[in-house]
Amino acid sequence: MRALPVCLALFWGGMAWAHASEQSFVLLLPTDVYIAAGVASVVLTVLLLAVLPARAGEAVFSPTPLLRRPRWAVRHGTSLLATGVLAFAVWQGFAGPRTPMENPMPLLVWTVWWVALVSLQGLFGNHWRWTNPWTGVVAVLARWTGMRRLMRYPRGWGYWPAVALFVAFAAFLLCDPAPADPARLASVVGIYWYAVLFGVLLFGPAFLLRGEMVTVVMRAYGRMGLFARARGRLAVGLWGWQGVVRRAPPLALAVLMVFLLGTGSFDGLHETFWWLGVIGVNPLEFPGRSAVVMPNLIGLVVANLGLLAVFAACLWLGERIAGTGRSLRASVCLFAPSILPIALGYHVAHYLSAFLVEGQYVVLMLDDPLSSGAHLLGLDGFYVTTGFFNTQDTVRRIWLSQAGAVVVGHVVAILMAHALAMRDGADRRRAVLGQAPLAVFMVCYTFFGLWLLASPRG
Repeated sequence: MRALPVCLALFWGGMAWAHASEQSFVLLLPTDVYIAAGVASVVLTVLLLAVLPARAGEAVFSPTPLLRRPRWAVRHGTSLLATGVLAFAVWQGFAGPRTPMENPMPLLVWTVWWVALVSLQGLFGNHWRWTNPWTGVVAVLARWTGMRRLMRYPRGWGYWPAVALFVAFAAFLLCDPAPADPARLASVVGIYWYAVLFGVLLFGPAFLLRGEMVTVVMRAYGRMGLFARARGRLAVGLWGWQGVVRRAPPLALAVLMVFLLGTGSFDGLHETFWWLGVIGVNPLEFPGRSAVVMPNLIGLVVANLGLLAVFAACLWLGERIAGTGRSLRASVCLFAPSILPIALGYHVAHYLSAFLVEGQYVVLMLDDPLSSGAHLLGLDGFYVTTGFFNTQDTVRRIWLSQAGAVVVGHVVAILMAHALAMRDGADRRRAVLGQAPLAVFMVCYTFFGLWLLASPRG
């Protein structure tokens, strides 16, 4: 079968006020074959775990020490650099070009941070220690003024403020009429940066670690990275090894992990012809984002709460089958990290095609950050291309990369769930029985994720 060429007129017309998730082509590959193969790979993983030795799952996640962790005293300096870049982006949001693909503000927030840095955090490890735009400023203020926190961070709050802020962020990302408008985005980001700084000055670093949404999300994805500290050394292991060896997260953080997947899934779902049909919108006569704010808000809430309910129901049923006596709350906390590989895999897959285009605009922005005609990187004559969407071979490679990310995420998730089930000393038979409902859920979600990637978008 042949891949349909890029619908350039639709693509460029929709990009003016869209964030980085907009789909740029309609896929007409034999996706039924690829989806069946992906689902079969996940099913095979489940069956293998049922017959492998009891500790095989845990052994897969054993990290390998590499070297003693160097004591680099530069993270406050790199944090200040990140703050400077953010300040420049906010300034350009107000003073720079009005087109999102030419203004540094939307490019840095949606393409560099939300797409690239979040993906790198989950794939390789916690770079947020060096790229956090608050820690350097707080360290400087503390050193110069000797200030202390004014209040103790309320113990009962836990991670719930971060959960609430993430839901608000998701609503802005998916439901706001113009989330990529430079001035609008600069206002939101600037106000949020000062609000977080005030929270840190009021409650100390505990607010940054538990209440600030971006840091909590990045640290959650950091549990997926290949590299991390282990017993004073830099270690490497399979994606997710940190989630296996570290203790279970508290309930609020576990809920946030589930919401990461729910939000990512709805990010793809709300653009499909299917969803537009559900809310009564003709995808060929789309009335604009402002006309679907309320349906998308309702859909976002239903998607997250529905996923949490299904996930909890699978765990409850598994515990009843296995007879472990573990409470539902404990089960959700224990197995929530196994959701992260699925969320990360879909995040990478969902944004890959957009990044291939918008990453080129980032390069142009770095070459001429002030839109003054300067060419700092010597890229005079560089033009953005979407030619890789015009041939069947390149479209197939993009699709297979996306499908591979989804399938690998689910395979790692199943391995993690098995290792976590074995961690408390359960025998293999009990662990396999208890995991059966969760495994069925993950297999079905594999099909759903691959269907989302292949579905036509409005």
